[in-house]
This record gives sequence, structure tokens and C-alpha cells, in this order.
Amino acid sequence: MTATTDGSTGAALPPRAAAASETALTVPVAAGVQEAAARATQRATDFLLARQDAEGWWKGDLETNVTMDAEDLLLRQFLGIRDEATTRATALFVRGEQREDGTWATFYGGPPDLSATVEAYVALRLAGDEPDAPHMARASAWIRDQGGIAAARVFTRIWLALFGWWKWEDLPELPPELLFFPRWFPLSIYNFGCWARQTIVPLTVVSAKRPVRPAPFPLDELHTDPANPNPPRPLAPVNSWDGLFQRLDKVVRGYRRVAVRRLRRAALNSAARWIVERQENDGCWGGIQPPAVYSVIALHLLGYDLGHPVMRAGLRSLDRYAVWREDGARMIEACQSPVWDTCLATIALADAGVPADHPQLVKAADWMLGEQVVRPGDWSVRRPQLPPGGWAFEFHNDNYPDIDDTAEVVLALRRVAHHDPERMDRAIARGVRWNLGMQSKNGAWGAFDVDNTSPFPDRLPFCDFGEVIDPPSADVTAHVVEMLAVEGLSHDPRTRRGITWLLAEQEPEGSWFGRWGVNYVYGTGSVVPALTAAGLSPRHPAIRRAVAWLERVQNDDGGWGEDLRSYRDPVRWSGRGASTASQTAWALMALLAAGERDSQAVERGVAWLAATQREDGSWDEPYFTGTGFPWDFSINYHLYRQVFPLTALGRYLHGEPFSKKPAPHAVSVEAEGS
Repeated sequence: MTATTDGSTGAALPPRAAAASETALTVPVAAGVQEAAARATQRATDFLLARQDAEGWWKGDLETNVTMDAEDLLLRQFLGIRDEATTRATALFVRGEQREDGTWATFYGGPPDLSATVEAYVALRLAGDEPDAPHMARASAWIRDQGGIAAARVFTRIWLALFGWWKWEDLPELPPELLFFPRWFPLSIYNFGCWARQTIVPLTVVSAKRPVRPAPFPLDELHTDPANPNPPRPLAPVNSWDGLFQRLDKVVRGYRRVAVRRLRRAALNSAARWIVERQENDGCWGGIQPPAVYSVIALHLLGYDLGHPVMRAGLRSLDRYAVWREDGARMIEACQSPVWDTCLATIALADAGVPADHPQLVKAADWMLGEQVVRPGDWSVRRPQLPPGGWAFEFHNDNYPDIDDTAEVVLALRRVAHHDPERMDRAIARGVRWNLGMQSKNGAWGAFDVDNTSPFPDRLPFCDFGEVIDPPSADVTAHVVEMLAVEGLSHDPRTRRGITWLLAEQEPEGSWFGRWGVNYVYGTGSVVPALTAAGLSPRHPAIRRAVAWLERVQNDDGGWGEDLRSYRDPVRWSGRGASTASQTAWALMALLAAGERDSQAVERGVAWLAATQREDGSWDEPYFTGTGFPWDFSINYHLYRQVFPLTALGRYLHGEPFSKKPAPHAVSVEAEGS
């Protein structure tokens, strides 16, 4: 193993990946690969079918990092509801994620992260771990060496300010009057991505109220100089965007002192209404944990007691993010992905040869049909005349259906022979119409909103927690183009605009950037199947460049992998990393779509998947191959390691989906605003 200058695992294969690679080399590449693929496909199919819920859905664990767990404990401490059993189980998980140097990372094998380490340390202090314990002393020493609490991100310092461990005066200001900005204004809340919008609105209340609960202990050991814990941060040059927004923050701080009380009160009331109106039926907000946490805090500060129905439902929803492990540890999911997992599992099983009328596929289709969102949400601010019809990612998230899920659900439904085809066609037509109506003006698609591309939200000093806007991306656009092609709309002008955008976005070496998966392997694995489904010849220059790139970055063991560092350093890390099951599958899906089934690269990749499969039909994948915010927030979807290899193996054995029969045609659809 090699080490990089940041102290993290380098480009050499980690021990677990190396062991898997040695196993892979025992499978003959040219001889017997088809038989090995057939055996692996059958085992993977059995494994996946056995894990379907009785209601028809699949859901794998969604693993992120320990800030979710630490903030859950801090919330409970703030509300006065922290209990010993929850604290003990959370601490068990957090301790288990600590590395030998005392730090925590935000993804497996990644570099130490200051904010994650600060929050994990505080969580363990809440659990009773003493500062002089060896594991705690290592953590605090590293934190001080990195600049202490003062160098942590804004969100970490907000959590500490709730208990007086940081001064509110030394945090960027975020006034609730932000809600009154008109929709055309560059800093309107609707110029933020939906995940940021749901977080920022409740945080305007927190910023206005500046609450402080008694701290249960001091944190002097996390400051480089306890006598001066809040050193001033240097200002960026006045002629830079960062410098401008830093100085704008000073103006906003001054406004706090002169804010008209009636206006401030009206803004807080508007924030409360906005939050309550967006609470989902199960009590959560947007189906994701961070907005739920901040919404509960904001409403509590506005006078909602813990017995209020809104608060009771919100707190119950937070408990549903907890995953209890066999060792008694408790892990918090940032969100849950049943719709996404179910459509991907359906595609995988169908492409692997499970009959289209198999009862479990029909049950999955029934469940997905019941999850279609049929009422307007925040997306309708920019598309007020567009009828609803999308699908969301989570169990309950009617406010924020997303374009990616909608495209993949349609692709999944088209693989099922349902007993009510008219119902299927109606649902699919609504989904196709909604996706077409959500096309951005450049011809591409973002994940949740239309033309969510303002450069200003990212510049706010408050927004240092990751991506806060939702511009179109190659992977989402590719999934929509593939879906439109399957629906017989390859030659529709809107589809052709999407194809033109994708071709223009190809990187010089032949890959595509992956916004929602890691990274260039994911982007390329999404785009190539879409382009060929839409009619581009496998001999098209863009397809040949992609094939050449995938062949160049294939690992010696036959698999593919890519480290998250490619988001920061694409020159060194694009397409490079330890082989993983999901990323190998993405590469194979692209190569198979490009007509490379009999190539040595495909045979070696299929052999690697077959050899690294466990006896129970699953694959091991500790690496994070999903993306929340590029680099800043990474995801290990525990079902990715299962559904994508099965899809790739199925396509290797049975050919590309829909290639043997005419594509079905959805009913006529028209898009508003495209």
C-alpha cells in the first residue's frame, strides 16, 4: 500500500481489493467466461429476489459519514431528549469509524476531514469518553494541528454555537427576510438546489434566534489557543467574488442591529409556514435527514413544543433514519432510497433474464406505480403549468420528485408485463411529460429543478457545506435521453437537444463527468448506453473515444474503479482507483452498449465480477461510489454492489435491453416551457 501526502490511501490497491484481484486472475479470461457469468448471474438473481420487501420494494443501507450520527446526538441534547441507550449505540458506531491516527474521513479510504473529526469527537464526549483517553487525545491533537474549531466548516460551528462552544457573532449571518426576495432575484431561495433550500430556510430562523443551551462540558482542547478561540479570518481581495460576499455579510450583520421588528416577525412567521407546509405525510422534510433536523430545531425555537403534532411527527421520522446493526451500533442514514433501489433492482432482474411477468417484478411495478407524485411541489415555481407526474427518491417526498428517478422508473416499468397495461401507459405518459417539461434551456436536465444555475448561492460565506445549486449533469441527462429513446422519442427535437448537449460535454480524453456517481466511470457508463439507445452508431467518434478511455483505465485485475479524489484532481485520479463491483459494472454497461461484447476488456471485466462474487451471490464493496455533493458528501449505496453487476452480467449474456423488439411508444406528450 502506498500513502499520499494527505495521509490517505494512495493509488495502490488496498489489501481487500488486492485479495479480490488475485482471486479474479484465477478465472480463465477467454475460456469459460460465459459459463462463469451465467453462474454469477443466477446467484445474484437469487440473492436480490430474496431481499425484496413484502410490499414490493427494495432498499439497501445508505451509508455516508459520522456527521449524521454526531448531529443526531447533538439535536437530542439540544432538545433535552437524549437517552443513554441511543447515545451508547451511536458512540459504538462512531468509535468504529475512527482511524488509527484519531481522525474520521467522509468516505472509505479518504483523507482525514476536520469537520467530521470535530463533530465525532464532540459526540463521543457526549457519550462520556474522556478527553485524556488515547483515542480522544489523538483526535484533539490532530484537530488542533489543523487549526482547531476555528478552521472547521460553518455548519460545524453552528452546531457548536448552539451550546456556547462558538460565538454566534463569529458566524455568517443568514436573515429570514431572505424568504421575501422575489423569485427573479439572484439570491431567491428558489435559486438554491432543493436540498440546500430545505436546509437554509430553517437555518434562517436559527440564525435570527441565536439560541444557546448550557454546554455539558468545555471544549478548550479543540482550540489552538483557548484564550483566543475565535481568531478573525482573513478577507479575500475586494475585487473577487469571495471578497464581495464577505463584505456583503458584514452589511447583513449590521442590518441585524437595525432590522424592523415587524418585518423580522413577519419573516419568521413566513419561515414557519414554509417549513410546516413542506412537512411530508410521514413527518419528515424532503425525505432527507439534515432538513428534518434543522426544521425541528427552527420550529422549536418558534414556540412549537415537543408535544405539538408537527414536532411529534418530525421526531418520529428522525428515528426512521436509524439503522441498528447486529453488534448494537446505530448508524444514521442521510436519507433512504427505496424508489431508486427498486427501479434499479427491477432493471437488473429483467436484464438478467427474469421473465417480464414474474410475480416479484409485477409486485415491484405495482409499488412504483403507487409512488408516482401527482401533486405540484417546489419545482412548479418555474413550471407552473406543467402537470405533475414524477417519482421521488424516498418513501415520502411529494414536494421534490426528481428527474433521474422518474427516467429510471419509466425504464423499469417498461421491462414489466403488467396485468393492467393501460394503467402503466398512463403513469409512464405522465412521467415522460413531466421529464420533458423539466428540460433546462440548454437542452439538458438537472436533478430536481429547471435552470437552477445561478452562480451566487455558492458564493455566500454561509454555504461551505458542498454543492448548493442543481445545474444539468451528464448522468441525469443521459438517463432521460435513454428513457425517451425507449419511448420512441429518439427523433423528438427535445431529445436531440439533449444528445447535442451530451456530445458537447464529453471530456477530451473520452469520458463524461459524473455528478451523482463516482465519477468519470459513472458518467461514461450512463452516457454511452443512452447515446446508442438513441440511435448513435457504435462507430460514432464520441463512442469510440469513450471505449478507448475505458480500455486505458481498466485495472490490471480486469476491473474498474475510481477514487473520489477525481473530483478535485481529475488529471491524477480520473478513472483510477481500486476495482469495485459497481464501477466495473458501469464500465461494462458502456462497453456492451458500444458493441464490445467480444472484446478482451469486456471478458476480463466479466471474469473479475464472476470471481469476486461471494458464495451467497453478493459482492463486497466498502468503497463509496455514490455522490451527494462532489467531494464534500459521498455515499455508499449498499445495493449498488448488487444491482449494477447483475445488470452488466445480464446484458453480457442476453444482449442490450429493447434491442430485439421495437420500442414501445408512450401516448403523445407535450412539454410546457421547453
